[in-house]
Amino acid sequence: MEREAESGCEYCGKKKERQEQEYRDLIHRLNRIEGQIRGIRGMVERDAYCPEILVQVAAANAALNSFNKVLLASHIRTCVARDIREGKEETIDELVAILQKLMK
Repeated sequence: MEREAESGCEYCGKKKERQEQEYRDLIHRLNRIEGQIRGIRGMVERDAYCPEILVQVAAANAALNSFNKVLLASHIRTCVARDIREGKEETIDELVAILQKLMK
């Protein structure tokens, strides 16, 4: 698996260098989610029964939520912890804002 050049966030310029295993795990999860979404599209194209599609959408939502939990945990353990040690208190405000968005 080849990694693309990292240029950082287009809005804030920040980026995170991930360990290779974390990178592979995240990409693997995203590939599975992408496959689920393609499967849902195929069900719609084949006129599948609505409840069957809804069950697959719920599974895709659960997979995305799981991805978020893994990514958030990693962010807190690495970026947030580092910034707090370095006295960057604004990181806590950023984390609170992210949590509020995730809990809508």
